[in-house]
Order: sequence, then structure tokens, then C-alpha cells
Amino acid sequence: MTRYVALLAGINVGGNRLTMADLRDALEREEFEAIETVVASGNVLFDHEERPSAGLAEKLAWVVRDRFDIETFAIVMTRAELAAAIAENPFSEDGEEKFVHTIFFMGQPEADAVENLILDYTGKGNERIAAGTNALHVDYVDGAGNSKLTGDFIERRLGMKGTARNMRSMKRILAKMDEEV
Repeated sequence: MTRYVALLAGINVGGNRLTMADLRDALEREEFEAIETVVASGNVLFDHEERPSAGLAEKLAWVVRDRFDIETFAIVMTRAELAAAIAENPFSEDGEEKFVHTIFFMGQPEADAVENLILDYTGKGNERIAAGTNALHVDYVDGAGNSKLTGDFIERRLGMKGTARNMRSMKRILAKMDEEV
């Protein structure tokens, strides 16, 4: 069995209320094992027979849609992939953990789209932005809640949906993945 983390998009925001106990119960019925949730925002640790992350992401989204009537998608990673995402974030060393985010996508945003997003946003705020592997790294210097660099702005510019986690949450998830189950 391999240990994975799934980052579910849009859970317990925008009216998509789901208890983590109900989510754990639904996943147990679908051959996910050693299920843990980290914070009530759709971060799920689980063991599963090794398979491509895309297949697991599709299975997770199907379970949430089928059992709870919530449209979502999942980003699924191994411990090594999560650690790599943390390490590649250029703002993690000098930014405040709660303000430094990684927005994960199901594929790699086109380089031109990322460059245009950065150009379109230049002068609109203090945020720092950098491309990542299937991700966009953002330091919301003054806080994400006060920013004009919204999820909608990013998704429109890149043409793909993403799900964001701050550095504090990602480090917490990584630490949980290091614990014995």
C-alpha cells in the first residue's frame, strides 16, 4: 500500500458543507484505507494500492459527487510529491507561512498563460507570483482575503481550475504523512 494525500477542491467553502467523518466513512467503503483528515477543508490522507494519481483523483471526485452531490476535483500526491511542492515554492523561506500559498492544478499551466497572468496583475497588489510544477506559487504578502489576486482571476487567466493550500497547512499535512498510521 502507498500513502497518499488528496487535496479536494471547494470542500467546506461556498456552501459545500461536508463533515470529515462522513467523508472518511464514504472513502472506507471504496477501498481507501488508514484514512485521516487534516483540517476540515478537504485534506485527506489515505493508503491505497499503488495506482496513477489521476485515477485516484477521479475516484475521489466520483465518491464525493455520488455520495454528497458536491462537484469537486482532487489533487493526489505521494509524500515525496508534496515535499517537492513545498521545496519548490520560492517564497517559503522569507514569506509568512499563512500567506504563502501553492495553487495546485490537474496539469501544467501553459508558460505563456502564467507569464500573461503575472503581467496582467503587475501593479495591482503586493503579491509575489511564480510558476511551479502543476502549480502556481503565490505570496499573499498582505493576506489572501484582502487580495485582488483571486481564484477566479487566476483560473480565468490560466484556463484551469485549481485548489490552494497555504504553507502552514502543507507542512502540517507532510508532518502527518510522516507519522505512523
